[in-house]
Amino acid sequence: MSALEEALLVQIENADLPSPVREVTFHPHRRWRFDFFYPDEKVACEVEGGVYIQGRHSRGKGFEGDCEKYNEAAAMGITVLRVTAKHIKDGRAIEWLTNVLNNKNNKWTDSEAAMRPLRGP
Repeated sequence: MSALEEALLVQIENADLPSPVREVTFHPHRRWRFDFFYPDEKVACEVEGGVYIQGRHSRGKGFEGDCEKYNEAAAMGITVLRVTAKHIKDGRAIEWLTNVLNNKNNKWTDSEAAMRPLRGP
C-alpha cells in the first residue's frame, strides 16, 4: 500500500465510513483492480500517484489504459472516484467519498443536501 493510500485509509477510518475492500479485481475478464472498493454500493476510489512527475497514469499508454478501465467500470454501473495527493491532503478526497457513499445509501436528509456544492481547492 502506498503512503497516499495509507493516508486515505486513515481518513476513511476517522470518518467512521465502512471499511473498503482493498486491491479487489472487479472485471470478469481483466485483471484490473481498484485501490478501494465498496461492492454493495458499487463505489470505487483510485489514488492517482505521479501526477506531476509523468508517472504511469499521466503518460499516453497508461492514461489510455486507465480510460479503458474506468469506462468498463462505468458500463458495469460502478462509480469511480479518482483522487490525487492534493485531494487527500486537503480533505476533498474523503469529502467526495463520504458524499458519494451517503448518496448511494440514501442518507441525505433532503434533496437540497444532495445538490450542495463541495468546497473548492
